[in-house]
Amino acid sequence: MICNELIKDIKCTDILGDTNVSISGVNIDSRKIKPGHLFVAIKGTQVDGHEYIDKAILLGAVAVLCEKAPKEPLSDITYIVVTSTEDAVGKVATRFYGDPSKHLKLIGVTGTNGKTTIATLLYNMFRKLGHRCGLLSTVCNYIEDEQIPADHTTPDPIELNELLAKMVEQHCEYVFMECSSHAIAQKRIGGLNFTGGIFTNLTRDHLDYHKTFENYRNAKKSFFDHLPKSAFAITNADDKNGMVMVQNTKATVKTYSVRTAADFKARIIECHFQGMYLEIDGQEVGVQFIGKFNVSNLLAVYATARMLGKQREEILIAMSTLHSVNGRMDTLHSPQGFTAVVDYAHTPDALKNVLLAIHEVDGKGHVITVCGAGGNRDKGKRPLMAKQAVQLSDKVIITSDNPRFEEPQDIINDMLAGLDAQDMKKVLSIVDRREAIRTACMLADKNDVVLVAGKGHETYQEVKGVKHHFDDKEVLAEIFKQS
Repeated sequence: MICNELIKDIKCTDILGDTNVSISGVNIDSRKIKPGHLFVAIKGTQVDGHEYIDKAILLGAVAVLCEKAPKEPLSDITYIVVTSTEDAVGKVATRFYGDPSKHLKLIGVTGTNGKTTIATLLYNMFRKLGHRCGLLSTVCNYIEDEQIPADHTTPDPIELNELLAKMVEQHCEYVFMECSSHAIAQKRIGGLNFTGGIFTNLTRDHLDYHKTFENYRNAKKSFFDHLPKSAFAITNADDKNGMVMVQNTKATVKTYSVRTAADFKARIIECHFQGMYLEIDGQEVGVQFIGKFNVSNLLAVYATARMLGKQREEILIAMSTLHSVNGRMDTLHSPQGFTAVVDYAHTPDALKNVLLAIHEVDGKGHVITVCGAGGNRDKGKRPLMAKQAVQLSDKVIITSDNPRFEEPQDIINDMLAGLDAQDMKKVLSIVDRREAIRTACMLADKNDVVLVAGKGHETYQEVKGVKHHFDDKEVLAEIFKQS
């Protein structure tokens, strides 16, 4: 593509060099630059891409999109200067890849909890209904059956448009996508055309990045603010921020609820560890999920399918065959007669929801919870998570999660700081996660439930920048085998 065409939709403050140069690729990572590429220099939270302009040119970049031209520009390089490369990169990527989202029905899911479950269930459901689909999620990206590993909840704008272009090539009709608060704030979804958006819920998370809850909420809200009039916005009426999210949207607004008046309603008829019987839109359906929070997730899936033109009966038939997403309320049954639950819950509200779901099903035994908190993330949620675990468990073992560059014991101490002397009677702290899980299993009797929270689908522990293989489900299976 000619550079002139590529920068057509962005406002430039200055241009140095020939804009008739041919561009063969676009990248924000200087290490991935090849001859003929445009390098986009972005000021990130960790590094400033402007420091890597020279490296990108050495690797063959013929043009640079930047916020400040170099003092000594090279005569054979084109420099496109803009106020914000973060704002511009999405538009450039969209144009380079032929505006792929215009050829797809793209649905974005945002909120604190439930994004992965809702996006994945929609992907699975619409494939069961005979459609070719793509999925962009925390766990994995999919183009039909092809798995593409996911490094972030939402990819960068260039990788994102490249994936969407491949989905168009593979004749996908629908794409279901998680939209994280980071991705929205960093304009990673800039330039995309959304058919619809879903809001799940909003609780404390990522304040290490957003600094305040208001900033976090406003990042989520801006997704709905930018939806076009032709789109739909589905929001959770049970969440106090549900209507705040859509108060300025131009999209058609629909609500869902398990507690109050809404466009789409559901209630639990019966619940057990194998699943639930629900009433949705006046029709009974059996599903292979547990917990009120999953009723909300399924209702969001149902509402979205209805907005995309599907009929009630076909949706409910497909829904009855769906399974839980990897690492979300995964249940394993031990030889000793207790149940283990593995879940990704890594916020106070998510932990509360999972524990409440366990109590809704089980009234016979004790609940033993194993949990930790991630390093180099919002420290304020650590004592809140510990308190939530203690309030809804009979025994709590606080352990290591992904300590990253922090000391595991320091993270544990932050969690313990939220507990009083009475709480501490229920609590053990074991730094080694494997030993913590083993101890919980040793303490469990028949009919008890062991919740292992925080990592879910993850198959690693990140320590000092290195990812070591660790899978909660594998560890539990090993312990069951040894016993």
